[in-house]
Amino acid sequence: MDPNYYGAESQKSFFGNFGGYAVEFIETLVVFGAVFAAIYLFVAQFHKVAGNSMVPTMHNGDYLITEKISYRFREPNRSEIIVLENPRDESQDFIKRIIAVPGDTVQISNNSVYVNGQILNEQYLPSGTPTPPGTFVREGDIIKVGKNQYFAFGDNREHSSDSREWGPVTKEEIVGRALFRYFPFQDAGLLTGK
Repeated sequence: MDPNYYGAESQKSFFGNFGGYAVEFIETLVVFGAVFAAIYLFVAQFHKVAGNSMVPTMHNGDYLITEKISYRFREPNRSEIIVLENPRDESQDFIKRIIAVPGDTVQISNNSVYVNGQILNEQYLPSGTPTPPGTFVREGDIIKVGKNQYFAFGDNREHSSDSREWGPVTKEEIVGRALFRYFPFQDAGLLTGK
């Protein structure tokens, strides 16, 4: 018998097993990638706050988890924080707060927001926070929010590009609800609309 026979067999077996492990590893990566893609597309997405339009609620550099499920089963509510596509550049996302929902009326008068004729109670803002009008929502104008439309403002009213400038957004333009801030750690927690 050839003395090299057993060595060749062992070598072949090693490479055969290695190939099997490589295929299993690749299959695992593909499955993991598919699961991650499904979660990213349909369940949740990570966002980083860029800019100061949501101060004092959120700050530049905060990291959030945006959930994408609840608005498939219900309508967005007033005061919820949402992530939406920038109406002027769909490659960017904005983080804003819903101020008015379909059927509401919106008015800005004397630096205050009125919804349905009443001053909007915004407990999430420091008392006396001014809300200047914009090019779409002008001083004193009463605007009726249409079907499938939402008005979204930044909390930092004097430094926010929002529905006062570019008008309402549709439900289809809403990426999801900002649910949880996970960084910085000292500010981690659920993001509520109150």
